[in-house]
Order: sequence, then C-alpha cells, then structure tokens
Amino acid sequence: MRWSDSFIPTLRDAPGDATAASHQLLVRAGFIRQLHSGHYSLLPLGLRVHNKVADVVRAEMDAIGAQEFLLPAMHPGDLWRRSGRWSLMGSEMFRLRDRNDADVVLGMTHEEVFAALAAEMSSYRELPQTWYQIQTKFRDEPRPRSGLLRVREFMMKDSYSFDMDEAGLDVSFEAHREAYERIFKRLDLDVMAVQASSGAMGGDASVEFMVPSPAGEDDVARCARCGYRANIERARAAVPPIADPPCGEEPERFATPGIRTIDALASFEGGAPADRQLKTMVMILDNQLTLVILRGDHQLNLQKLADCSGATDVRAATESETVAQLGASPGSLGAVGVDGLPIYVDEALRGRTSMTTGANEDDWHLREVDVARDIIDPQWADLREVAEGEACIMCGRPLEIVRCIEAGHIFKLGRRYCEAMGVSVLDANGTAQTPIMGSYGIGIGRAMAAVAETHHDERGLIWPAAVAPFEIVITVLDPGDAQQSAVAATLYAELEQKTLACLLDDRPLRPGVKLADAELVGIPYRVTIGARGMANGNVELTERSTGTTELVRFDRRGLLKRLTAPEYQEPSTVHGNRIKSVVRQERRIAVHRKG
Repeated sequence: MRWSDSFIPTLRDAPGDATAASHQLLVRAGFIRQLHSGHYSLLPLGLRVHNKVADVVRAEMDAIGAQEFLLPAMHPGDLWRRSGRWSLMGSEMFRLRDRNDADVVLGMTHEEVFAALAAEMSSYRELPQTWYQIQTKFRDEPRPRSGLLRVREFMMKDSYSFDMDEAGLDVSFEAHREAYERIFKRLDLDVMAVQASSGAMGGDASVEFMVPSPAGEDDVARCARCGYRANIERARAAVPPIADPPCGEEPERFATPGIRTIDALASFEGGAPADRQLKTMVMILDNQLTLVILRGDHQLNLQKLADCSGATDVRAATESETVAQLGASPGSLGAVGVDGLPIYVDEALRGRTSMTTGANEDDWHLREVDVARDIIDPQWADLREVAEGEACIMCGRPLEIVRCIEAGHIFKLGRRYCEAMGVSVLDANGTAQTPIMGSYGIGIGRAMAAVAETHHDERGLIWPAAVAPFEIVITVLDPGDAQQSAVAATLYAELEQKTLACLLDDRPLRPGVKLADAELVGIPYRVTIGARGMANGNVELTERSTGTTELVRFDRRGLLKRLTAPEYQEPSTVHGNRIKSVVRQERRIAVHRKG
C-alpha cells in the first residue's frame, strides 16, 4: 500500500481528554477516531491491527478444537428473563422495544443464545463441544474512558464449552487457559493469571488474565515469594491476631458528643483505636436495608459483598434511609441488639471482644462489645479489601498491589444456563443429564489497546510483528528522485511477493515529517532510501523497537535476505504448536466419548 493513497490522519497532538498512552497514540497515529462517548471508529490502520489480533485469537481457538459461529447481536428479552439476567444486568444492558412492542436487548454476552442452541443436542455422544464467535458486544458503561480500554461497543471473542460432568469442564477450562497463554504470548503481552470474582456471570471459579499497567482499572494482590495472585475483589490476606482486654458482661453506653468518624473516636478520651472499633455501614442490597460490619481500619470491597450476598444491586443507604430505620445518623451507628435486618460481619472480627461501636443514638457509643455475643444472627464473610503490605495468606510475605488491565477472563459457569434453557442429553445409561458449561472471553479491541499501552515510547507506537498493521515501511526521502523511486518500487514489489506487508511512503513531504510519522505509527522495520546511501548501493534498515540502524546492500543477498530471515517473522513454532494442540483436542474428545 502506498501512503499517498491511504487514509492515515496522523496528528501532532493528542486529544485533550486522552490520559492513557494507548488512547493518545492510537488517535495521534491515525488508528481510531471517537464517534461519541464509548464508541470508536477503526480507521484502516486500526482495522488491520484489530483483524490481526482477531486472527491470533481465532487460530488458537481453532487449535483446541473450537468451532466458530456468528450469532445475532440483538436478542429477545425473554431469553434473558429465562436465565434471570434481565434484572441482574441492570442499567448496563441496552434495552429497546421493536415495532411489535416486544422487549429486545443488545447482547452484552451470549451465554443464553449459545445455551439455547445447545438444547438441540440429545446424546452424551455429541459432547464435549466448544463453540466460539467474534462478535460485537454492547455495554452501557457509566464512565467510558481510556480509548479502547473501556467502551460501550466492542468486538469480543466469547467461547463456551459444554461437557457432561465437572471432570470434562476441568479439561475444557484448562484447554482455554493454555490457549489464552499462547494468545497473549503471541501478542507479546506479559500477563498473569489471577483468581477473580465471577460477578454477574455466576459459577464457582474464574481466572482473569491481567496485564500490569497504570492505565488499568483493576488492582491485583500478588506475592513475589509463593506466586499467590488474586484480583482485589477476591484477594485475601492474613490478619495478625489482636489480644483484646477482658470484656464486660454487657455493652456500656458512653457519651461521645460530636464524634462522627473512626479517627475522631480514636482520638477521643475514653474512645478506642481504629482496630478496636466496629465500623457499621448501612447498605441497600436489592432493596433490602442491610448492616455491614468491619473493623474500624478496614475498607469494604463492594464486589465481595455482592458475591457473598448474591445481590445484584448494591449501594450505600442514604442518610434519610439510615435515620428512618436506625434512628441515628452515620457516625453513630451500630449493630448491637438490632433485630430483623440482615447483618454481614467481616471474618477479621471473628472472636473479637471489648470492641467499641455506635449506639444508634447520635452522640453516644457502646464499649465492651463482644461481637459474637452482642450481634444477633451475624452472617460471617470475607468482606474487607486487602491493603498493600499485608501478609500473604499462603506464605506470610508482604503483598504487593498492582494496577492492571484485564485482557481476558475465563469462567466455570456450572449448569445454570443449561438448566434455564432446558438443555438435556441422555447419558450412556439412557438417563437425562444437564451438561455443564464454561465461558471464556477476550476483548479484541482491549487486547489491541493493551498492546499499545505496553509497547510504545516517547516517539510513538512499537507494534510487535504479530499484530503490526504493516511489517515494513519503505520511506523514500525524495520521491522526485527517479533512482530512489525506482529502487523503492522494486523493493516494494519483491517484499510483497515474499508475503511481507509493506507500506510505501511516497508522500512529497519533508524527510523529518515522514520519519516522525513512521515512528509514530510503530511499524516494526523501516527501510530508508536516500541519495547518500544509494550512491554506495545501500539503504538504511531501522528496527523500531531498538532504534538501531544499519546500512544494508540493496540486492537479493543483502536487504531481501535480511528481511525474509526467520528472526524477522513471527515464530515458526506457532504452526507446529497449533497442529499438536488440535491433535490433543481430538484425542480428548475421543477419550471423553468412549467414557
């Protein structure tokens, strides 16, 4: 492709609202443009990268025996009602009515639709099955930001496994884990697999693939010694035991005029340090007012609360709701003696005595509180958010909290969706059984942005060869020079014959502008053709990732031989590994069916 014929609108400055490096550079280099909040157009360079990322994902899904589908992006609302997720998804789901006044939705994901198709299977002999697609998803994000990292319309590879039993699901889950590791290796993304919350997806196990980056929105707790890694929504840490003084026989009221915070009570004469206070939070869980109790110096993780309670709508109660129910304002609240309300208590408070808490009367608190004795019917759960430096629950080493981009997520869903859609097959004994499902997702645009976020410098993008829009840019410093243009045209034609994608920069611009654009766009190799080099039969070969430049002879034994060498291509082992993976998958299916 000739640059002069292409639409590559490079910019010198990034948009003012772009904070993530990937957002800034993808806009500046002419890969994307925003249509409106959370919706981006992929320009020709962007689409080339996007398609190459999708091709990598598709190849590795094919390698584990997955079959590609393409399902509608618009779904009947009744399908989501059958699964129970019509209300579960809340305001993030785009909903509308068609001309017949029927509810329809724009698909956030496709568990329901794939499970409905699976209902056509009737025998265990048809299992296991792994199905996937690369299709548009829609999520009405409340705060779309950071370019392609957080959008409302995006392409996702979502795959689904169907097995007879948990052992089969384990095999499918592990096959996807290995496939994801190969995908991210080919994309040159340094990911770590971490324990994660399943959230609205449901199921009993999930793993996220995280890319450390300050542009991410997730925090991961990790241990450098033993390898423990978990999303902050699932992370746990060891809490050092605290020796409480002897506790009184019953709670004791004491006046605390004007005291409304943990810190104020810690400084108050007769108060208590934060680790001996009970923090009472009033939450609304699916319209049910609920008390949540943590240690005074600990923070609540909302996802942990949602997971343990099963609630889909979690919010803090308003002050008016709190006063109406408990008779006191925030800062004077407590759970002692409260009956008739759900009360969740964090595990870090198990066994604690001589604690201090609000008395549910403004300007009064209670001390000598024994958590187990004085709180009626507590529901114990891990609710607190792990903090940097706390002890790893596995080995005791201090934990590190790392900001990350979620690049992929795999779930063990269980039988929820198959049951909802009436999926049933006969086993070897002729007994009806419900298959078990797994769900596995990778956002194509987010993976593209994650690569950009982790592969750039102050001059622009640095694409790995596997996903670069072109492998080589040929920069002609003076297109008006007949010799330079002729050499460029010959080189371009021969490289294209070698199936190397080339961009020929033949624009009549100053050399500095063309060289800056080449670095901004981030193509792995640049061949620079100028009068000085041509006088000696040489061209310059520059590697974008290292910035190293060398003079290379322009002939078949020089430049062409160098650019077609194996080290300039994506690793040749990929094809061999793909064949081995397909063979392993075919053997797995054969063994499973015999069983």
